[in-house]
Amino acid sequence: MKARRLLWGTGMSPSHFIASLLARRPAARALFTAGLLLLASTARAQSAEPAPFAWGDFTWMNGQSRQKDFPLQISEAVVLSIYLDSHYAFSLNRPRDNTLTGSASVGRHNEFGINLASVGVEWNYRDVLGRLSLQYGNMLNIIQDLDGTVARGRSLTAQNLRYIREATLGYHFDVGSGLNVEGGIFMSYIGLESYLLGENWNYTRSLVCDHTPFYFQGIRAQYFPTPKLKLEPWLMNGWQTYGRWNNTPSAGFALRWNPTEALALFSNFYVGTDTKGVPERVRFHHDHSVLVRYFNAPGAKGVSRLAFSINNHAGFESGGDGLPGASGAYMLGTSIAHRVWFRDNTLSLTVRGEYMTNPTRYLAQYPPPDLATQPGTDLRVYGFTGTFEVMPTDFLGLRLEGVWRRSSVPYFAGRGGTTSGDGFQGGPTEDFTVDSRREQTLLLVAANFRL
Repeated sequence: MKARRLLWGTGMSPSHFIASLLARRPAARALFTAGLLLLASTARAQSAEPAPFAWGDFTWMNGQSRQKDFPLQISEAVVLSIYLDSHYAFSLNRPRDNTLTGSASVGRHNEFGINLASVGVEWNYRDVLGRLSLQYGNMLNIIQDLDGTVARGRSLTAQNLRYIREATLGYHFDVGSGLNVEGGIFMSYIGLESYLLGENWNYTRSLVCDHTPFYFQGIRAQYFPTPKLKLEPWLMNGWQTYGRWNNTPSAGFALRWNPTEALALFSNFYVGTDTKGVPERVRFHHDHSVLVRYFNAPGAKGVSRLAFSINNHAGFESGGDGLPGASGAYMLGTSIAHRVWFRDNTLSLTVRGEYMTNPTRYLAQYPPPDLATQPGTDLRVYGFTGTFEVMPTDFLGLRLEGVWRRSSVPYFAGRGGTTSGDGFQGGPTEDFTVDSRREQTLLLVAANFRL
């Protein structure tokens, strides 16, 4: 009470009294300023949210990079990257032309190969976002060669774009936990497993992921209402195409939710007109995934981590005179993988079971040349995969893998090959019959490096 009487006795208001004190006392002014700065920084720390999905360690997830450090980051705004994927594959069918069918992951038998090599740069400067990644390797022939939209008219070729893995430009808005709007060539959002095989638990992708797109050309918006949730609408030219089959663009939507570090939920949707010359025929596709890490013991010399992933797909085509509807032209499939890590996550063992049915075969990926003429039975494929991986660092993975698959119709390259009588392009085709089989066992050794 005495101090209060003295203050009011000056005839000054509290704010005037403080201002007068600070003007006459430099030490008081310095102390007061430091206090304000401390309060301001505390308030910012309490109100600031972490960047989306930067609040946890998600490098355990199937289809995600396990890279934690970025040694090629040259500034806060620019990050460089290098990726190399090499392998040796051997099919027990031993096709004479060394060509494998039915897979978009591996295309050659009994050869050492560079599956994919890529260099890139990513920038984020004053809210301007961008990414440019160039690519080379055998996998390009499997994927881009299937794009028939480049034959519609002129001024568009796969050859001009095939060496670009990603090329995007966009802008970041401070809305919610972030809003990014971008345009260009993107990696596909459909499916759980990545286009980059080094990011997946198994080296070869699952059947369901191999039969869905790997790239799009269009625009997207990534909205993060919270650091744990992403909503991502898309507008693009078509299903793994640089151009359009028809005049109507395709649309899609992707959702990712990580309520905790140990649980991830994905859901993706696609709709478009992707049949040549039939604009009224619509394709719809959906997949959803659940990933659970149910044991985690960092530093353990025995089992250090346990996790599983489930990826389900459902799609159909409908419309067009004389063409089958959704009851016949559909795709259903699932892939279930379980992974065990050992010795502080430097060793791992992954087993996967998978099944897919696609009766009209409209999604068949890199099929044998005679698949369209094979009568009768719907295309159904199932299989099992086992992968042992050695990971001495986050940047390097060495793998041994075995893949066994069986189909309802001949789908995998057999001993006689699928090219010609002598196995070479331009070789004799008289009396030559494509040799495709219902079963394939594939053995692989692979190395993946990424900085």
